[in-house]
Amino acid sequence: MTNRETGMENTQTLRTHDQTGTPGCQAYHDEPRSEDGKRVSESLYWEKYYEHPYFSYEWNRGYLEEKPVSDLMNVEAGRWFLRVLEAFLETYPLAKITQWEFGFRLALPGRTTIRRPDIGVALNDNPDGLGPDDRTFSGVFDLCVEIISDSTPEEVRRDTVHKKREYGGIGVREYYILDARGRHTAFWHLAKGGFYRVIRPDSRGVIRSGVLPGFQFRESDLVRQPSLREMSEDRVYRDFVLPYYQAEKLRAEKAEKVALEEKLRAEKAEKAAQKERLRAEKAEEVAQTERQRAEEAEQRAEYLAAKLSELGISLE
Repeated sequence: MTNRETGMENTQTLRTHDQTGTPGCQAYHDEPRSEDGKRVSESLYWEKYYEHPYFSYEWNRGYLEEKPVSDLMNVEAGRWFLRVLEAFLETYPLAKITQWEFGFRLALPGRTTIRRPDIGVALNDNPDGLGPDDRTFSGVFDLCVEIISDSTPEEVRRDTVHKKREYGGIGVREYYILDARGRHTAFWHLAKGGFYRVIRPDSRGVIRSGVLPGFQFRESDLVRQPSLREMSEDRVYRDFVLPYYQAEKLRAEKAEKVALEEKLRAEKAEKAAQKERLRAEKAEEVAQTERQRAEEAEQRAEYLAAKLSELGISLE
């Protein structure tokens, strides 16, 4: 894949001439053309073609190889993978990333190539390291990722066969091929002898890197492409995706829990106070009833005393 995903602005020069050189009515366009397959020296490649303004070239044993363009589905899968990788390295800054155009030299037995992986990862303890002013990588990447270009069988073979052999031979510790359709998706880890062994997903479909401890992703998510916020709540990704959002969310949840507990305590206190008020009101009603009874008893006694007095009967 190349970073010129949406195509190239072709320079156009309009010229009109008649047979005598006088301006006439015939027009044609002078457009840049790919030099894919052209034989050039390595020094000329670095001088003229590595930073070509219109085409992205790799160099394979003396010949230019134009990097093909992936289709949109695979471009989006590659972008999603890159976001996950960047999120991981933001949380755990173990390495630096290069993208699309960054090349490195593979001095292999009997041949030399210059490759430009779609994503290159160099660990901080890589003996060559990546500097802020570098335009190429002088060492060997620890992880290379290619986003499949499958317009032709040769493009597929370049990623799945040729580059796999080259990356393994030079010592790239892990090599991933991303294919949103799943036809060529592959993940390899370098074993003894310079041969790649397959990194197989676990029972949940999760791929785990041996080069970046803790970096993992669900293979099916290359198609589904969940958002960072969604991944921050997924147990596969939550250890490294948006940790600040997660911490803020936990703080908000804790504050909400405290507020809820305070509300429940207040409601409980209000219920207790209400119950006490009801008890006091009931006691007041009982006291009022007793007072009324006493008053009525006193009135009856006075009434009886008056009647007895009328009859001339004394209680003394």
